[in-house]
Amino acid sequence: MRTTTLIFTLIISILSISNAQTRKDLKAIYNSQYSYELMCLGVGQDGTKAIKVWGYGKTAEKAAFNAKKDAVAAVIFKGVPGGNGAAPTPPILGPDGYEKHEAFFDNFFNAGGMYLSFINITNDGAPSGTDRIKMNKGFKVAIYASVNFDSLRKYLEEQGIAKKLDAGF
Repeated sequence: MRTTTLIFTLIISILSISNAQTRKDLKAIYNSQYSYELMCLGVGQDGTKAIKVWGYGKTAEKAAFNAKKDAVAAVIFKGVPGGNGAAPTPPILGPDGYEKHEAFFDNFFNAGGMYLSFINITNDGAPSGTDRIKMNKGFKVAIYASVNFDSLRKYLEEQGIAKKLDAGF
């Protein structure tokens, strides 16, 4: 009986340790700056990309604010998946672009920063229905946004952040 109890306690301890590691990994993925949830709604006019992007925050308003930031960040660092008649769009920089130009992007993505000038249209009203999900520690909110891809790329090229398309390989 004593041996069975010892073995049972050992198994429970091992399982809880491995589960803690899994939770730690999931939290790291959730908090990653590269973890963007977006869906392409199509290509807009004059070099814009119409996307639906999800943001997280303590309140629905903060989640919507974060979704705007994530919309621009996803276009820069992750690209836009294809869908609704639009081909996939590769990222302007790629995932290592933030580390290479950290000071620039910290300023660019500040509250009220330059990134807002590349978002043309959003549904700024409080999302409801399936676009607003109450979670344990806040909200997950979807917004519909139009990101001016061509102007964003041109701006990053002018700032020396992105290579010009005609620069060669």
